[in-house]
Amino acid sequence: MKNVSLEAINGRETEFQPAVLEAEYEHESVPQEARKSLGSVSLVWLGFPMVLTMALIGSLVVEGLGFQRGVLAILLGNLVLFAYVGALSLLAQRYGLSFALLASISLGKKGYLVASGLLSTIVLGWFTVQTGLTAVSLNGAFKWPAVPVVILAGIIYVVITLFGVRALAWIGIVSAPLFVLFGAYAVYSAVSEKGWATIAAYTGSPTKAIPFAVGISLVVASFIGSGTMTADFTRWARTPSDALLATLTAFPFANGIAMLAGGVVAGAATSTTNLDFFRLVADKGGLIAVLAVVFLFANLGSVCSHCLYNSAVGWSHIVRWDMRRTAVVLGGIGTLVAALGVWAYFINWLNFMSIIIPPIGGILIADYFYVHRRSLAQLANLPDYRPAPFLTWALAAASAFAVNFYVPWIPVVVWGMVVAMLLYPVLARALPEVRNQPDERPLLTEEEPLRSNVS
Repeated sequence: MKNVSLEAINGRETEFQPAVLEAEYEHESVPQEARKSLGSVSLVWLGFPMVLTMALIGSLVVEGLGFQRGVLAILLGNLVLFAYVGALSLLAQRYGLSFALLASISLGKKGYLVASGLLSTIVLGWFTVQTGLTAVSLNGAFKWPAVPVVILAGIIYVVITLFGVRALAWIGIVSAPLFVLFGAYAVYSAVSEKGWATIAAYTGSPTKAIPFAVGISLVVASFIGSGTMTADFTRWARTPSDALLATLTAFPFANGIAMLAGGVVAGAATSTTNLDFFRLVADKGGLIAVLAVVFLFANLGSVCSHCLYNSAVGWSHIVRWDMRRTAVVLGGIGTLVAALGVWAYFINWLNFMSIIIPPIGGILIADYFYVHRRSLAQLANLPDYRPAPFLTWALAAASAFAVNFYVPWIPVVVWGMVVAMLLYPVLARALPEVRNQPDERPLLTEEEPLRSNVS
C-alpha cells in the first residue's frame, strides 16, 4: 500500500527526522516496508496492560464481587476488550493509519478533531496520573520527596517516548517479565499466608460490593481509551493475523494476568494497604527493595510512555507538529500537573469520561465493516463533516449515562459501543454529508490497489 496523500487530509508534509530516530508516520499511512514483525507489535501491547494499575483494578473487582464472581467478570471484560480492540486493530493494519487519520475518514477532515482531541487529552491525563503515582508509591515506601521524583519520572518517560513505537517494544521486554516475577512473588505470598481455599472462598468486602455488570465495566473501562486508539500501535502490523495476535497478547493475556494476580492478592488481603503490589515487595527491604524501585519505574514507565505516545500522535496531527516535539510539550505539561499534586482530582473525571468513549470505537467499526466497507473510491474526496457519526455518538453516550444511573445490571461501557454499532448504519443512510472544496487527490494513491484484508 502506498502512503496516504498528505494533501488530502491536511495539506502538510511529514517533517524531517534525525537518522537516529525512525519515522513515526504520524501524518500518513505506514508503508509495508516499514511495518514491524509480529513479535515487535506484540511486545508493544504486551507491556502496556501488564502493570500495577491493572492489578489494582483486578483487586477492586474481586473486593466488590468476591473471588469467583470477580474472576468471571475479569475474563468476560477482557473478552469484550479483545473483540473491540481486535476489530479496530484490523482496520489499523489494513490502512496503516493512526487513530486520528482513521477518525478523519469516518467523522470528516474537520470533524475528527473532536474525537481525536478528546481521546488524546484523556490519555495525557492518564500519563499525568501514573507519573504522580510513581512519586506517591516511592514516597509511601521510602519517604522520598514527591516533587523531585515526579520530575525525574516525567523526564524518563518522555525520553522513552521520543524513541517512538520501537521504544514501546523495548520497555515491554523489560516491564512484562519484571511484572511476572513480582506478581508471582505477590501471589505466592498471598497463597502461602491465607491458603488457596480461603482465597477462592472470598466473598468480597460488604462495604465495597458492586453489581456484576459494574465489575465488567471496570475491566473494559480500564483500557477503553488507548484501546480505542489502538490504531496508533497496530497500524505497524504486517498482516491481519499479526494485528489480531498482537491484540490477543494484551487482551485477555497480559491484562488478564495482571488483573487475576491483583484478584488473588485481594482475596488474601486484610486491609487496603495489602492490595499494593509495590509496597508488598518493597517492604522486604535490601536488594528486593532496590529491584522493586527498578520494577516500579519500568512498570509505570510502560503505561506512561504508551499513553504519551497515543496523546502525541493524536495531538501532532491536530497542531501540525511532528510526534516528538508534541511529546516533549505534552510530557512537560503532564509532569508539571503531576508535580503540582492535582493529578488525583483527574481520576474520577477520567473514569467518568470512559462512558462516552466506547461509542467512538463502535462508530468506526460500524462505518468500516458495515456502512461504507471502504474502497479506494470511497477514500477519495472526504467530506469536512459527517453528521451521522456525531448524532450517533450523542445518542449512544446519552443512553449510556442513563444506563449508568438507572440500569445497574447492564455493563454501561459495553452498552455504549453496541448502541453505536447498531444505530450508526441507520443514521448514516439518513443524513447528508457536509462538504467544502473537493480534494485534488485521493486519500490513497491508485498506483497500488488496496488489498482486501477485511472482508
